[in-house]
Amino acid sequence: MGMTMPVGALEVSAAGVFGSKAVLVVEGGVPRTLNVGERTVDGVRLVSVDGDRVVVEFNGRRHALKVGESVVHRPASEQEELLLEADSQGHFFVNGQINGGAIRLIVDTGASVVSLGRSDAVRLGIDLTRGVPARSQTAGGVRPIRLVRLDSLRIGPFVLNDVEAAVHEIDLPIALLGMSVLNRMEMVRDGSRMVLRKRY
Repeated sequence: MGMTMPVGALEVSAAGVFGSKAVLVVEGGVPRTLNVGERTVDGVRLVSVDGDRVVVEFNGRRHALKVGESVVHRPASEQEELLLEADSQGHFFVNGQINGGAIRLIVDTGASVVSLGRSDAVRLGIDLTRGVPARSQTAGGVRPIRLVRLDSLRIGPFVLNDVEAAVHEIDLPIALLGMSVLNRMEMVRDGSRMVLRKRY
């Protein structure tokens, strides 16, 4: 039986999904169609396919991607990066986890903290009774919120603990990845691409 050698830093993109198969692009190369469980010659394994979301594994880590998203992961000895591609409106979206539960967020440098709607907070098991009542100025006016601390937030290869967040009394169309996370990152934007690197 052959042995897969450890791979170095790789950029992996999810280019498409067809039933239980996914099309992956590794290092900008030729798109490769994989069945669940199959592995590319670069050592990237397709773990699962769920709708337009795929889970891949390489360098000993698993990463969840939606079609059109990319991730860069480096060995522990190198600095890790998360590569995001802007949509047609210029927005950057990322799939993450809060307290172990899946959440989709939009990068928002205008938000001072991570912001969630009430139903997302309840689904993620956030105890709102421990939140501090406050008010937030939004495009729709002043809204009541509760300031909370998230035990953990994961985006790509990064896990951050004790993250400040705001839970709105109403539901939000999408959660906001605000400056309470982005301040811990180095952000480099190049056209329709953004690279995040963890500072601390």
